[in-house]
Amino acid sequence: MDIKEKIIKLREEINQHNYNYYVLDAPVISDFEFDQKLKQLQELEGEHPEYFDANSPTQRVGGTITKNFETVVHEFAMHSLDNSYSEVDLLDWEKRIKKMIDGQLQYTCELKYDGASMSLTYEKGILQKAVTRGDGTQGDNVTNNVKTIRSVPLKLKGDFPQKFHIRGEIILPLAGFAKMNEERLEAGEEPYANPRNTASGSLKLQDSAEVARRPLDCLMYGIVGDRLPITTQFESLQKAKEWGFKVPDACTLANSMEEVLEFIHYWDTNRHKLPYETDGVVIKVNSLYHQEELGYTAKSPRWAMAYKFKTEQAETTLEKITYQVGRTGAITPVANLKPVQLAGTTVKRASLHNADQIEKLDIREGDSVYVEKGGEIIPKIVGVNFSKRDAHSQPTNYITQCPECQTTLTRKEGEAQHYCPNFYGCPPQITGRVQHFISRKAMDIEGLGGETVELLFKAGLIQNYADLYTLKVEQLLPLERMAQKSAENLVAGVEKSKEIPFERVLFALGIRFVGETVAKKLAKHYKTIEALQFATHMELIMVDEIGEKIADSVVEFFSKQENLDILNRLKSYGIQLQLSEEALQGQTDLLLGKTFVVSGVFTKVSRNELKKIIEDNGGKVSGSISSKTSFVVAGENMGPSKKEKAESLGVPIISEDEFLGMI
Repeated sequence: MDIKEKIIKLREEINQHNYNYYVLDAPVISDFEFDQKLKQLQELEGEHPEYFDANSPTQRVGGTITKNFETVVHEFAMHSLDNSYSEVDLLDWEKRIKKMIDGQLQYTCELKYDGASMSLTYEKGILQKAVTRGDGTQGDNVTNNVKTIRSVPLKLKGDFPQKFHIRGEIILPLAGFAKMNEERLEAGEEPYANPRNTASGSLKLQDSAEVARRPLDCLMYGIVGDRLPITTQFESLQKAKEWGFKVPDACTLANSMEEVLEFIHYWDTNRHKLPYETDGVVIKVNSLYHQEELGYTAKSPRWAMAYKFKTEQAETTLEKITYQVGRTGAITPVANLKPVQLAGTTVKRASLHNADQIEKLDIREGDSVYVEKGGEIIPKIVGVNFSKRDAHSQPTNYITQCPECQTTLTRKEGEAQHYCPNFYGCPPQITGRVQHFISRKAMDIEGLGGETVELLFKAGLIQNYADLYTLKVEQLLPLERMAQKSAENLVAGVEKSKEIPFERVLFALGIRFVGETVAKKLAKHYKTIEALQFATHMELIMVDEIGEKIADSVVEFFSKQENLDILNRLKSYGIQLQLSEEALQGQTDLLLGKTFVVSGVFTKVSRNELKKIIEDNGGKVSGSISSKTSFVVAGENMGPSKKEKAESLGVPIISEDEFLGMI
């Protein structure tokens, strides 16, 4: 056997032993024997660098330094899940699904592990990329760090597709977390707060050798890609196991919501026996065809729901109520608490939401309160222990003036929130709008963060986001912690943001109620900022999914001369305030005013491509058939109830070829 063959054979052996130990939890050789084989391979690779392989098991020890983690756009978005907290929520979800899907439904039930979501890309069975969830659209490339996790296969086995993405959760097992904290305490260091944050933080360490020393694990839960040879979620989990991935055994196929609830009840009681932290159950419609039929809302898949186990509660003292001012002028009351441990973290603050909530719960300073950490990141106060209330306690009087600029607060009829109307003079509103403008989903300006925005504002260098485009390196150098390189990077980041497309610029402007999805709708419909500026309230509400509140807000934004002046400045600096030629390519009004329902399996284009074609040509895609539906585009296996409904309403049913002929 020659050297190359010997190296390949050793790699295969070690990969198999890694799989046996870290995935199957069934080692067949001792740790000493394993270490000897690894040492032998390291020596051979060292003597023969011509046979270097980035996916060799010797590379798992790390050693790569990553100063800046590259941002990568996900080929398939990583949506967040809708949460449910009761059985009623799940039954309501099932009712909604059954309105859109024909026939018997099956569900997969999987435990929801509390870690850091990750997308791994494989081509020809080799790990190419590992990207964090980020904002769901784009994340950080942490491939070098993930390669050190022993349960992540670097090379697959079996009948895997040429290219696919697999999603999973990077977690820190409880035993490993406890051991890490023991070592920190012995070294006189602060212990880590909880496994989830420690796992997430580990992925962003610059030295992959340090990541390799941490006992991280990776549990897989879903496969995505084009035209994959898989028809159900449960099958995708079985296939992932066959290809070498670690898939938790605690998953089951349920034929009814009763069986789903049985799974939930069992694990609500038995979850504390698991070696990992889990905070709920994820229920998914099993058929991938049904998943495609159901599609997505702006934020979440309609075909999945996370059931969260009852949250932990703690009792502590509310020491003081303070008030924060948001970028829109909204006032948020905040409870400053005596620090208390809750769900593995120390809680010092909790949201009080608004004046109505304070009045409803009769919350007062000095009260002993119950704090809960539910689906929200920020804990909330859910009640008061009245038995401990001081007899001289006084009710909370909600503030009447802005805590930052002392302007008298306003409250619109029908709204829970108080607002500071000093839109252009209130410091947190000014800096808040700039911080929103530079954020990742908006202008994504590198080298500029929230603290720097505050510094720029205090130094009198910016009063609004247009001022960013006049900044010069020499103006920045006197600022605290601002070196030559940092200043140059900031100016370069601002310059680069001129390439950001119109729909993201529109979101960045911070028009109230105009989020990411609405900004895309408005940009696509109006195509230029001028067309949007002169749109009337009536014209706006005629646009698909634009309601009264959004229309009012857009009209109000463009009615203010200060906003128009800022927009004129942005235009003069070269910001994209209209759709690019590229974005307009292939877009027509051929299907304007027509609504389509897409149902079945298609051969020439995928269902998602079909929907995109409809929208690119001015049409609207709906999930359900009604009297307003213009056409149903039917592929193979169209649901019988959809066919029946279309026929009863007289809605034309057309084939894939007939639709393509229309455009």
